[in-house]
Amino acid sequence: MYNYKIIVEYDGTNFVGWQQQENGQSIQAVLQDAAFKLSGEKIIIFGAGRTDAGVHAYGQVASFTINKKIETDVIRDGLNQHLRPHLISVQKAELVDSKFHARFSAIKRCYEYKIINRRPPLTIDTNRAWCVYKKINVEKIKTESSSFLGKHDLNAFRSAHCQSKSSVKTIEDIHIKHQGEQIIFNICAKSFLHSQVRIMVGTLVDIAKGNINKTIIDIINSKNREIAGQTAPAHGLYLKKIDY
Repeated sequence: MYNYKIIVEYDGTNFVGWQQQENGQSIQAVLQDAAFKLSGEKIIIFGAGRTDAGVHAYGQVASFTINKKIETDVIRDGLNQHLRPHLISVQKAELVDSKFHARFSAIKRCYEYKIINRRPPLTIDTNRAWCVYKKINVEKIKTESSSFLGKHDLNAFRSAHCQSKSSVKTIEDIHIKHQGEQIIFNICAKSFLHSQVRIMVGTLVDIAKGNINKTIIDIINSKNREIAGQTAPAHGLYLKKIDY
C-alpha cells in the first residue's frame, strides 16, 4: 500500500462541508470520486480539519492509501482533471510514511477569518468575507483577544452540535491584522471545538461593537454559551495551514 498526502485548496460555498453526508455534496466525496476515476480504487480520503458548510481552505491536508504507486505529479494533475468544474484544487501531492495520517498526525491547525468593515455591501468578496457594517473598535478586539491565549475551558465557545468530550483547549497563537477595511484574524491550536473559531470571532466583534459588556475572561469563566456572542458566518473562515 502507498500512502499519499495532498494539500487542497477549495471554495466551500456550494458544499455541505468537508465530511461526506447524505444531505448534499461534500469536499471529501468529490475528492474520493476523483481519486476513484484516477486510480480505479475505492478509497477513503481523510482530512486534517472537518470544515463546515461554506468554510474555505487554502491549506487543507488530506491523506489516502492506494495499492499501486503513482507519481506525485500524476496524482496532483490527475485529481485536478477529475475535480473540474468544482472549485477544489490539489496544490501538491507527496508520498509519505505509512504511519502518516492527515488528521491524527497533525500538531497544529491554523485558521484565518476575514472581516470587511464598511457600509456598502460586498460584491467581489461575496461569500469570501463577513461584511460588518457598523464601525468596529479594532484596538478593543486586539486587547480582548489576548485573553484566549493558553489553556482554557472554552465551553462558552462551542456549538450545541459539538461532540467533543472535553471543552478544554489550548490557543497557541492569535493575531489580528487591520489594514484599511480588512480585519484578518489568525488563530492556531492543536484542535478546536465545533464552531469555536467562528464563535470567538463573533464574540470579539460583539464586544467591539458594544453589544456585549463582559470581557473575554468573564465569558470564558462563565462556561456558558449563552453569555458569548454570535457565531460569525461560515463564509469568512479559511483553514489556512496544518503543521505536522
